[in-house]
Amino acid sequence: MNLMQDLARDPVMAHDKDWWRGAVIYQIYPRSFQDSNHDGIGDLAGIIHRLPHIADLGVDAIWISPFFRSPMLDFGYDVSDYRDVDPMFGTLGDFDALIRRAHELGLKVLIDLVLSHTSNQHSWFRESQSSRDSAKADWYVWADAKPDGTPPNNWLSIFGGSAWEWSAERMQYFLHNFLREQPDLNLHCPEVQEELLSVVRFWLERGVDGFRLDTINFYFHDKDLRDNPALAPEKRNATIAPEVNPYNWQDHRYDKNQPENLDFLRRFRAVLNEFPAATAVGEVGDAQYGLQLQAQYTAGNDKVHMCYSFEFLSNVVPTAERVGQVITDYENTIGDGWACWAFSNHDVVRHASRWNLGEDARRLYAALLLSLRGSVCLYQGEELGLTEAYVAFEDLQDPYGIRFWPKFKGRDGCRTPMPWISDNQNGGFSDHKPWLPMAVEHLERAVGNQLGNDDSTLAFYRSMIGFRQGYPALSKGSFKLVQSGDGVVSFIREHDGRRLFCAFNLTNAAQPVIMPDGEWRQDKGAPFTTLTNNGEVTLPPYQAFFGAEDAA
Repeated sequence: MNLMQDLARDPVMAHDKDWWRGAVIYQIYPRSFQDSNHDGIGDLAGIIHRLPHIADLGVDAIWISPFFRSPMLDFGYDVSDYRDVDPMFGTLGDFDALIRRAHELGLKVLIDLVLSHTSNQHSWFRESQSSRDSAKADWYVWADAKPDGTPPNNWLSIFGGSAWEWSAERMQYFLHNFLREQPDLNLHCPEVQEELLSVVRFWLERGVDGFRLDTINFYFHDKDLRDNPALAPEKRNATIAPEVNPYNWQDHRYDKNQPENLDFLRRFRAVLNEFPAATAVGEVGDAQYGLQLQAQYTAGNDKVHMCYSFEFLSNVVPTAERVGQVITDYENTIGDGWACWAFSNHDVVRHASRWNLGEDARRLYAALLLSLRGSVCLYQGEELGLTEAYVAFEDLQDPYGIRFWPKFKGRDGCRTPMPWISDNQNGGFSDHKPWLPMAVEHLERAVGNQLGNDDSTLAFYRSMIGFRQGYPALSKGSFKLVQSGDGVVSFIREHDGRRLFCAFNLTNAAQPVIMPDGEWRQDKGAPFTTLTNNGEVTLPPYQAFFGAEDAA
């Protein structure tokens, strides 16, 4: 029996090809999820052990951050071998076992694929650096110095300083949009594209259901290496890089976001289409052009299925007006494309702290996230209501934070270990000193403490995810904004003639709701209970109303 027949007989893989549309995806940061081999670092076997927790949430899929071989200078986002598991995380056999167990539990598996750059320890780079005449000489972005010896242009690295690093071996500069140990691949080279697509097929053949594509808009650079223009101070946006980083002072017109990306994404999608129900979600890292890029990359059926950017991953508090503006911009721009929404991930301060949300507000914003048109990514610990952890300078691991301390403390505060039990100083994550310290304040929110408590944040997430899964209008339906002001965001979701009215009070004071035309009665299955008076609704602080026309 061939691979395609095997996949077709797998009830998980043979599922609806549109399973991703409206899916809830749970992100796992493997270093911090569960340690199984007593070294203080999470691993694949640990993930397998904890998969029932994720399945019980009711989500559709998991996204696993990189576990490939790597020197770990950027914790797996600096890949030295795309076709192997780093021994820190286990083996390919462990990964195969993870796929089998996830599928048994009804979970799809997406893996994080980093195609824009590799580690400088990758054999490809070593060969490319060795000689301008090597077989892989053009696999990375090399350029001569200016006559005065300075870099070829003014491009900057997100991690600080010039995006160019001098190689004495080749007597040229190479491009790195991130750490200098993360040289950028040259996707203008046909052989590079072929090899990367071969990597994609390798993991699909191992059973993955798709990919989260890291920095999807960084794949190509301007061949002419033109300088980026300056960005007016009033247009600077610290969404992608911290305010202290002059990366924000440029209009990144030439170092990323190039039109050639569209043709490569079509080739990528063609590989995915060889498999029954594979999907991809792209990370668009751009403060100026993010929405337009998402629309381009997801339009039609020949590129990636969905993208997410940083509108709700920024420090800007999502007031009713802000949420309404973001949603309106999306609906007016995205066309037949598809969004993937997220409030937190491994790169930003946890949103409970970033927006200074109390318990009621955390639950309300979770309900809002799970009601938007698009797919949803939840970051591990979000279902527990975790806040950003404080990590002392001497405990920092993130090179980003070390570089810009103390104005920017890096990403370690959202990457601390997952708390499973409260009666252990390491929260059940490990019996060895963890790679990052367990946040003491997280222990009281451990999974074990919340299980069986119907009033817990964990119980709320389970209830809200279940409510979403029971309403096709929420996962796949159309969207019509009704109100986005005076502290209230409301909209109508509709699917196959069944309408659901959703209203959210994002303030700490009671707010009246503008009701749309129709007979709306509170849906009894909703995770909120709001009293109505003759068809009028006044929402208490941080409460929601879900009204269905056909509710009993």
